[in-house]
Amino acid sequence: MRYALAVLAALILASAVPGGAHADQQRDPELKELLQKIMGSADCFADKYESEVWHKSMEPRLAQFVPTHEARIEILDHVYCEAKRDPTLQIPPDLVLALMEVESRFDRCAVSSAGAVGLMQVMPFWPRELGVQNQLVKVAPNIRMGCEILRYYLRAEHRNWSLALARYNGSVGRNKYPALVMQRWQRAWRF
Repeated sequence: MRYALAVLAALILASAVPGGAHADQQRDPELKELLQKIMGSADCFADKYESEVWHKSMEPRLAQFVPTHEARIEILDHVYCEAKRDPTLQIPPDLVLALMEVESRFDRCAVSSAGAVGLMQVMPFWPRELGVQNQLVKVAPNIRMGCEILRYYLRAEHRNWSLALARYNGSVGRNKYPALVMQRWQRAWRF
């Protein structure tokens, strides 16, 4: 079930990890091709029982960040589906929630100092490069692009989570951001 959210009037400046991230310089041509391919893909949700267990477990945790039930369900549905979209490299959906907490604290209108937008802090050059309307403050496109970008970096880094998370954040060679995401995953979101 998908619920629409009203667009907020002003963007709130937010940056998950201050200083040093260079996400605006991440313009891999292979990633562009991959994102173009998935932007038109259909939604997923194969196992309704598993989705119900997911909702019951995660919605109470998300309540401290997202005030309405409808908004929480929308985020949870998209995270679950997008994390599991590619059967050759599924991402733990609860890790995606940890990444979102660190990146935006679940503020879909968050904008970082580098210009990254939305829940997963996707750089706004991606919609332009893909020739699609910039809808990064909308839940579905932001989560879809964010998960595909993370998946791409996981493949590029031979499934090394620390290296992939550092690339996602634009902080290659530093461990602060990957450690923070993994810590939030273990302490707050592990399913």
